[in-house]
Amino acid sequence: MVSYMDYTSPSTQFTFDVNKSPLFIKDNENFINVLGIKQLNTLENVSLLDIFLSTSNVVEPHYHQNAAELVYCISGSAVVSIFNPFTKQLLNFTITPGQVANVPQGWWHFEIALQDNTHLLAIFDAPTPEVILGSDILKFTPANIMAHTYCLDENQWKQAIAPVKPSTYIGPYKDCERIMENVQHQNIDQQYQKLQYIQQYPQTPYIYQQYRHYWG
Repeated sequence: MVSYMDYTSPSTQFTFDVNKSPLFIKDNENFINVLGIKQLNTLENVSLLDIFLSTSNVVEPHYHQNAAELVYCISGSAVVSIFNPFTKQLLNFTITPGQVANVPQGWWHFEIALQDNTHLLAIFDAPTPEVILGSDILKFTPANIMAHTYCLDENQWKQAIAPVKPSTYIGPYKDCERIMENVQHQNIDQQYQKLQYIQQYPQTPYIYQQYRHYWG
């Protein structure tokens, strides 16, 4: 029994419509509904995500810091990819209706739909499925820390992650092609500015070295 639940209270809930609890909506074919203790107050150590995907859509790389996850395929098919932190292997499991893939607590993983109308049920052994998303890690880790830690060019790193939106949940973005076109145009503009500077000041390599981080 749930120790904090007063089962005599008129606010006690025993049923809930998960269709009315959206977590994330990309479009009418790609969305996630959630059921946790905030939605149904008699839940104990269980919660779920109701996931709907069309072909090639991805539940972005992420991990659940507070729960293991059992992914059950209701319809369609999907690849569940799990990074094993002990063997350093990426494990890929294709599941079809009636099949499951188990993700241990805290393991990095993602799901890719292989068919339209793919329906997955992700079941957790916690009353709330907490999550840390790859998009948030990329967007909110300071660029100078990433560059310093991994010997990267900071400006190039900023350009690479510029299209990333926090809390993506389901990718790719609906405007993915437009975003990539904008990034490519920005890169071309920066290269053109660099070329103009070098042509205008061919004898000042020292100044160029000092300010090269502005151009990548």
